[in-house]
Amino acid sequence: MFDTHCHLNFSRFKKNVDEVIRRAKNADVTQIVIPGTDIESSKKAIEIAEKHEGLYGAVGIHPHHAFQITSYELSGEARSRFARRVTNLVTEIEKLLSHSKVIAVGEIGIDRHVYENTKYEQYVVDEHFLAIQRELFAKQIHLAIKHHKSLIIHNREATDDVLKILADNWDTKLVGRAVFHCCEPSERLLSFAKEHNMFIGVDGDITYDQKKQEFIKRVPLEMLVLETDSPYLLPEPLRSRKEYLWRSQIPLRGTNEPKNVIIIADVISKLLNLSCEVIAKKTTENAQRLFVM
Repeated sequence: MFDTHCHLNFSRFKKNVDEVIRRAKNADVTQIVIPGTDIESSKKAIEIAEKHEGLYGAVGIHPHHAFQITSYELSGEARSRFARRVTNLVTEIEKLLSHSKVIAVGEIGIDRHVYENTKYEQYVVDEHFLAIQRELFAKQIHLAIKHHKSLIIHNREATDDVLKILADNWDTKLVGRAVFHCCEPSERLLSFAKEHNMFIGVDGDITYDQKKQEFIKRVPLEMLVLETDSPYLLPEPLRSRKEYLWRSQIPLRGTNEPKNVIIIADVISKLLNLSCEVIAKKTTENAQRLFVM
């Protein structure tokens, strides 16, 4: 099986990444894509992928981390300093694209969600911040086009922005090579994906989110790819078990892992009335087409 989105490069896996990968392969999850979210995590994705067969990296600046540029103004004399900072970030990502283990640009996109837990002080989603996100998103789309890489798209509460930027910057080189990561249950996203031959990423929240369950029933199987978004989006029944154990004062971290991709496949199989084997085989084939393997 293929986990198309797993953050093994995050600190949650710092002490046990090799063990997590071993458990994944024991569960027949033999291919994994590790997306970057900033320069450091992009480099870490490559480092991990270099050491393991079947693991690959994606590199990019996540919209949340575009906040690091908000101290630069978009007008007046500060505009040139802002432009240089954006250019420098994009240039650093471009340097990483030549590595043989890097198969995609991502995860990149637009994010309007206001995070309560963030390393950035005075975090606010305003027009200044969104303008920076849009500029970084567009420039990174062009990196994927220029270097013939696939595209991993993050969209959180920002469908209008994401679709406009994609439409304005679309290129035929992206046909069959882009995925809406952890796709929101939106008919507009699905329609755009169908029109542009894109893929829909399905995560552990399919096991408990009824809107997503109904949405997936309307997505053609040839468009689906599986992803855990580890260490996040722990699927049921593991999610409820974690909450129960914490209430019982029994420590359990509740970290999602790529081995849990089989749980996602099993839920989809029930929703689509197909065997789990069919879902596993088809979504793996889809992922290999997405990343041109």
